[in-house]
Amino acid sequence: MNRPIRVLAVGFALLFAMLLINVNYVQVLQAGELNDRDRNKRARDAECSRERGPILVDGETVARSVPSKDDLEFIREYSEPQLYAPVTGFFSCIYGTSGVENSENSILSGSDPSLFVNRVIDMVSDDQPEGGSVLLTIDPEAQRAAYDGLRALPGETRGAAVALDPETGAILAMVSTPTYDPNRLATHDFSDAQKVWDELNGSEAKVMLNRASQEIYPPGSTFKLVTAAAALSNDYTPDTTVRGGTRLDLPLTESDLKNENGSDCGGRKITLTQALAVSCNVAFADLGLKLGAETLQQQAEQFGFNEDVFDQLPSAESSFPSDIDEPSTAFSAIGQFDVAASPLQMAMVSAGIANGGAVMRPYVVQRVRSPDLDVLEEADPEVLHQAISESAATDLTEMMVEVVENGTGDEAAISGVSVAGKTGTANSAANRSPYAWMVTFAPADDPEVAVAVLVEQTNIERDDISGGGLAGPITADVMRAVIGQ
Repeated sequence: MNRPIRVLAVGFALLFAMLLINVNYVQVLQAGELNDRDRNKRARDAECSRERGPILVDGETVARSVPSKDDLEFIREYSEPQLYAPVTGFFSCIYGTSGVENSENSILSGSDPSLFVNRVIDMVSDDQPEGGSVLLTIDPEAQRAAYDGLRALPGETRGAAVALDPETGAILAMVSTPTYDPNRLATHDFSDAQKVWDELNGSEAKVMLNRASQEIYPPGSTFKLVTAAAALSNDYTPDTTVRGGTRLDLPLTESDLKNENGSDCGGRKITLTQALAVSCNVAFADLGLKLGAETLQQQAEQFGFNEDVFDQLPSAESSFPSDIDEPSTAFSAIGQFDVAASPLQMAMVSAGIANGGAVMRPYVVQRVRSPDLDVLEEADPEVLHQAISESAATDLTEMMVEVVENGTGDEAAISGVSVAGKTGTANSAANRSPYAWMVTFAPADDPEVAVAVLVEQTNIERDDISGGGLAGPITADVMRAVIGQ
């Protein structure tokens, strides 16, 4: 073979090899990415023509695929859309998925590797692949109590509520208001779906945002639980005398820190228990200075701050600042300055105390089944951190009971049940109302549920806003729903 023919042969061989590599790269390595692209009409239409698996709450279907009256064969239907939207999310032929619809998409769509045998059987029998089912941990009564409680507040209330099983970390309720109807995005009228998408994303109230896990806020006085936990872990007791009075001079400044409404918290010297019961800013700011910023940060991180603790739904890390000066430390100890927490995080703080100091990793998916109802996956509770000792948790529980029985948290009381709690009111911008918080758990002597409620904004005069007054009754209703009161 002469040289020109050899060169030509080698060139064709190289081109053929490159073609084979490209075909394999596109069909194997890029297949998933290309299928997931919104512009891939073929993949999109195939996904929308498939009978997607159901999402269930307490055995009842809250999201399912039903036959449609068009070429796409199936349409997603949500039975109680606004109640469960923050958890289920949406399924849209053009805008994809969110929430559990997204995190469990491979199971619901039937494309998960664990459903390979089912797909082979469907292929042989020339049937469309079916999706598996997802059972959530949500307690429908607790979810309804939280939703109704926030909706009952005047105006278009912005807020969130989370309830956890302290022993396992299972999410029993997760509500965010105002909310939206995912059925409107599931429509096969794509022009209408685009209008709805633009409307929802342009909402000033951010209705598609799950405030329970995706937003972080200054936790205010509910953070005093973390400061109290640090104190109890560093030789303080519930009866230790701490500073009271009306004001605290801040180091390195000419300013001071005061109590709400000018209160003296009951005297110049009070017990740690009384300081928590009356939510004494001076006492906890002074405690923060004595413990130090590093101790407070370490304690906050033991409860889950500065860490990604939840991956089944979109979530934001709660934060406690590092390398801060003394004035900032004082304000951080009372949940201000740059301290920020999601309602989920503050529910974890309450649940960790209720669970003997062990903070469990939260989860919302209890069980995953194949289309044939075989169990593919079951939730396995996991300890995230042992935040405080069991004895410290017992002491802090008794202090939290005092908050409800003889302090700022009386609105969370339940007749015949011992309730532990902590109120909070956190300042934000000068031109907006403060945030109202309450965290609780019950029964205090044998906890079944821990709750955090945040009222971000509601139509109430600024001077009438308080954590106990606004959030307290909602926490009580959610606890009653779980414990059957």
